[in-house]
Amino acid sequence: MFTNNRREFLGAAAAAGTLALSRSVHCQETENKKTLKMGVIGVGWYGMVDAKSALKVGGVEIAAICDVDSEHLAKNAEDLEKFQGKRPQTFKLYEEMLDKADLDVVAIGTPPHWHALQLIACIKRGLDVYCEKPLAYDIREGRAMAEAVKGSKCIVQIGFQRRQSLALHEVAEFIKAGKAGKIVQADVQIHYRAGTKDPTPQDPPPSLDWELWCGPGPKIPYSPQVGHKSWRLETTSGHGHLVDWGIHNVDATRMVLGLSMPNQITAAGGIYQMQGKITTPDTLTVHFEFDKLPVVWRHRLWGATEYSPEVSNGIFLFGEEATVFASDRRWVVIPKGGSDKRQEFNVP
Repeated sequence: MFTNNRREFLGAAAAAGTLALSRSVHCQETENKKTLKMGVIGVGWYGMVDAKSALKVGGVEIAAICDVDSEHLAKNAEDLEKFQGKRPQTFKLYEEMLDKADLDVVAIGTPPHWHALQLIACIKRGLDVYCEKPLAYDIREGRAMAEAVKGSKCIVQIGFQRRQSLALHEVAEFIKAGKAGKIVQADVQIHYRAGTKDPTPQDPPPSLDWELWCGPGPKIPYSPQVGHKSWRLETTSGHGHLVDWGIHNVDATRMVLGLSMPNQITAAGGIYQMQGKITTPDTLTVHFEFDKLPVVWRHRLWGATEYSPEVSNGIFLFGEEATVFASDRRWVVIPKGGSDKRQEFNVP
């Protein structure tokens, strides 16, 4: 019974993260009323999004938090105390938190270069895990993580919360019913102007243990551009826009179309406009060759406002009978024969 509760909690927490926390998400009522005790590793921006989403779901207490920035730790312990009426234990080292705190489940909100060590440490202690995407920094680490989970009884969920999008599930049913005809190609895209910070190497803030932040990755010089929140466009920690944000829409495309893994991937792009500011492509096109059809990813992080802002972030599904555009809460059908027959559906 307790294991089922944890499964229900993880699913509901993921839904809360993507369906705007104002939507009511209810935990299943069961005979077992035990409150799940959660630890959070990494309480920066998205670690706290996950923590507060869990509290919105209910049936959970944030019992402990861990971060290598003492200011993050103190501020967010105070915020969580206001949210739940009880201050969580605080730790700098995640191993110490896992060994000393009484926990049932752990949320991992650190940059990807830390995910493998932290997730495997949780599994070794028999703790269920909600880990932010991407699962791993590289394929080798991902395989080691998968093997650790296979040999355990732990529940692990990765933060692909768009799998809980009602709009995308409606699109999946529309496609499955054959209303768009055979889908020949899918295009996935996000175009936006990336904000950048000062890339000049400098001393880290006194509150931040930069060497521990770099951890298993290369120790690179600190700068505001590769510090908190900005690490996503740095090769040593985030792998860039496709891995950070685009991965959501690529995964959603796989879900909607029932795709497995691509047989071949080719890519072209580079840093054309943001040299000296970021270390991952500011312009990129990737071709994923699946058994059923090709999926093409495109992004651009600079330039003027998008040619059509309403479709700058989402999925195009090109069918023989209709083109379908889908995003988190909205989908559009343009039947063969003209845009005058266009249908638009907004999902709250």
